[in-house]
Amino acid sequence: MSSRQTPSKRSGGWSLAFTAMLAATPLAASTPHKEFMSANEAAMIKMMVDMDIKPSGDVDRDFVNMMIPHHQGGIDMAVAQLRYGKNEQLRRLAQEIIVAQRQEIAAMRLAVGHPLPASNPSPTTPVPHGSPSAAHHGQEH
Repeated sequence: MSSRQTPSKRSGGWSLAFTAMLAATPLAASTPHKEFMSANEAAMIKMMVDMDIKPSGDVDRDFVNMMIPHHQGGIDMAVAQLRYGKNEQLRRLAQEIIVAQRQEIAAMRLAVGHPLPASNPSPTTPVPHGSPSAAHHGQEH
């Protein structure tokens, strides 16, 4: 591997180590803050793994194939804010992030001829702590 290349999951590099480290983070008694942090860790792990693409040789497609998971990571983190955050200003910002990132994902997909995914409603209300749907709310992407 040259000094210009970065390790990847295909070569057993940093992303697998990062994923294993975060996945091993112990979660003691569940609290809204711990659930928020867990949701953000999961979003970051997924984002980093999904951004680690095999280069196609097409700069435009590679850009889109890396940026879509990056934007989806922002959406997933904003969903966690909506679920667990209390600050109304930040909740509104999280909603705006979701809308803007979804629009940018759609624009990037269209720019390279990819079909648009099915539309999902934006989450706008938090799931009450301890509710049965809290673990699965908003997980369809």
